[in-house]
Amino acid sequence: MSPRSDLAAELLIHVARLAQSGGDHRLTPAQWTALRFFARANRLSRTPSAFSAFHATTRGTASQTVKSLVALGLLERHRNEDDGRSIRFELTQAGRAALDADPLRTLSARIEGLPEARRADLLAALKTLTGALALGQDVPLFGTCADCTHCDAPQGATAFCRCAEATLLASDMDALCIEFAPRPDTAHPDTARKGPPPQRATG
Repeated sequence: MSPRSDLAAELLIHVARLAQSGGDHRLTPAQWTALRFFARANRLSRTPSAFSAFHATTRGTASQTVKSLVALGLLERHRNEDDGRSIRFELTQAGRAALDADPLRTLSARIEGLPEARRADLLAALKTLTGALALGQDVPLFGTCADCTHCDAPQGATAFCRCAEATLLASDMDALCIEFAPRPDTAHPDTARKGPPPQRATG
């Protein structure tokens, strides 16, 4: 491993720690991650099991984090209208207000201040790294409908998800999904997952 690669890895971890050090200290880094996840995830992915996959933690740990946010009044439980059995979680008004103090906002502002070409390169590199790590650890790769092979979005027509067999709302297109599978034209060769996508997380 080259010293530059080691340094880059260390800097990524250091940036993450710096970004999590500010904001509302009533919440732990895991609680902030959960709050962001449920704010950005689509309706199929707003479950503790999907969050555990996204956060690379156990289902028990993820459930405890979700329960703590419910107790704080930042998340609330809803019966999933798609099947009537599973539970999904939604941010409350207080939860959305809490995101105004999200410590990641400072990092986002610094990234926004980079030249456009460097922002694009950074995002592309991070997507490649995330995909390679997910593939290597055999965990779901999260992404959005715009880059997903399951999404049929012909020009001038309503988008449709072939995996969920559901029409997609405009708000769904930029939401995180546990069923994400990168389109061949957007996937990096090192991150293309072979075989069927992971089974849908429930509960």
